[in-house]
Amino acid sequence: MSGPGDRLLAEVAGLDRFRLGLTVVVALVATAAGLLLPGALASAANAAIAGRGSLPQVLWLLTVGVVEAAADIVGGLVAVKLTSSATAWLRRKLSAHLLALGTRSQFAEGDALSRLTVDCLNAGGVSALFVQLGCSVLLSSGAIVLLALLDWRLAVVFVASVPLALFLARSHLRATATDVLSYQRVSGELSARLLDAVAGLRTIATSGIADRESARVLRPLPELNLAGRGIWRTQARMVWRAGLLLPAVEVAVLVAAGFGLAAGRLGVGDVLAVLGYVALGMNMVSQIPVLTTLSRARSCAERIAEVLEEPIPETGTRSVRHGGGTIELRHVSVAGELEELDLTVTGGTYLAVVGRSGSGKSALASVLGGLRAPRSGQVLLDGALMSRLRPEELRAVIGYAFERPALLGATVSDAVGYGSWAGDTAVRTACRLAQVHDVVVRLPDGYHTPLTETPLSGGEAQRLGLARALVHNPRVLILDDATASLDTVTEAAVEHAIDTALPGRTRIVVTRRTTTAARADMVAWLEDGRVRAVAPHDALWREPAYRKVFTEDET
Repeated sequence: MSGPGDRLLAEVAGLDRFRLGLTVVVALVATAAGLLLPGALASAANAAIAGRGSLPQVLWLLTVGVVEAAADIVGGLVAVKLTSSATAWLRRKLSAHLLALGTRSQFAEGDALSRLTVDCLNAGGVSALFVQLGCSVLLSSGAIVLLALLDWRLAVVFVASVPLALFLARSHLRATATDVLSYQRVSGELSARLLDAVAGLRTIATSGIADRESARVLRPLPELNLAGRGIWRTQARMVWRAGLLLPAVEVAVLVAAGFGLAAGRLGVGDVLAVLGYVALGMNMVSQIPVLTTLSRARSCAERIAEVLEEPIPETGTRSVRHGGGTIELRHVSVAGELEELDLTVTGGTYLAVVGRSGSGKSALASVLGGLRAPRSGQVLLDGALMSRLRPEELRAVIGYAFERPALLGATVSDAVGYGSWAGDTAVRTACRLAQVHDVVVRLPDGYHTPLTETPLSGGEAQRLGLARALVHNPRVLILDDATASLDTVTEAAVEHAIDTALPGRTRIVVTRRTTTAARADMVAWLEDGRVRAVAPHDALWREPAYRKVFTEDET
């Protein structure tokens, strides 16, 4: 065990020692019964051919067969439980680390989801795989020993095939390792791209860039195809080689057994036992495809360990108790989205952020709200570096609402007050500001209606998300397309209510609507990850390129 992935697999293997021990014991029983079965068959056949009473031998044959079948069934059930518990442990460990990394995680959502689902499942089955392979080695070794007890010449003939079998196993494992790792990596990248596209489906549709986005999502397919073809090519090569090896060894051993039968060293029943022992001895060859699964488990463990090795960012220690909500960005860059961006949002300003799809609007909102750490540059809130603020302080100062809010909690009230100590009065006030109170009170149990029993339109869900952002009376309010599903009248009513109840708040709104941009004090016009201009909407409207942003992107 050398790399972090191997160390993780060793940790997984030692998680449930009781079930692991039980799996080993049951597998050993099945292995022993499997080794006894050809001998029992030979004894019953020899007794029947000799005309002797064969009842004891037949009973022994049935007993061994039943024990092997029962052990296989019990072993399968225990192995499934062992794998499921290990998979659950990996998922808890990985999800806890991803949550600790928070918005500063470098792993895309789709890729993280792939690691949580597929990779954890594959890595969680490593204990059962090792037991299976270990028992295969014992089965093959035991079969060789029993062949030698029947006739040492048979064992010599059989052992001559072992180096070739080991060579096949080694070459197969080495050939598939790189392809399997590449396949898992590209699968994660494809999942990440697909999840991003699904999340932005509405924007993609309204922007008329579906073909371009499809090409972007599917761009990794050729690499995935190469890796997949490599795996299957190696697998196919292994299958036909193993398929030729087994009958060749059987023929060679049977020829040697024929000479033994002619010389009187073996009986007819013994020849049946020889066939059984050869099949058991070649069991290791038939397990070679399992080595592909083991290689996949190691690759998955490497991907999981890659996340677990990512250092958790230090939490801030400073507090900003007073200030007007001024946010300043100095030379801020976010890989692939923002480049050397400078922007100052003075406290109390209503700033609209506009730009074409892909210009970096959401990335800018995430950086302004402290949800995402820039690759370089500084973000200051009322003169203090945002990275040094305590998380609870940041949550109390900045309210954030999204285009598709994830509503969490048991009831509607819980969803609005989620993450705060807000009581019923604050929750109701926030819902009135978000123009959703009338919707909630018409529900069967009002604010105590379970979320699972609350049918919500897109606009109603957005307004609940907005209420959640307002409930703790934030100093800075950031709305990332959070009113996109509202009609313009309702959106205007929401803004008027916020202006009236929460005057002087800094408000940053990502929008695709000219009406929203027109109501803002200033507009930050983004283009290719940079701020092209910051000015009032009326001044920017004289620019044809600015007007074109809305004609292409506005619903």
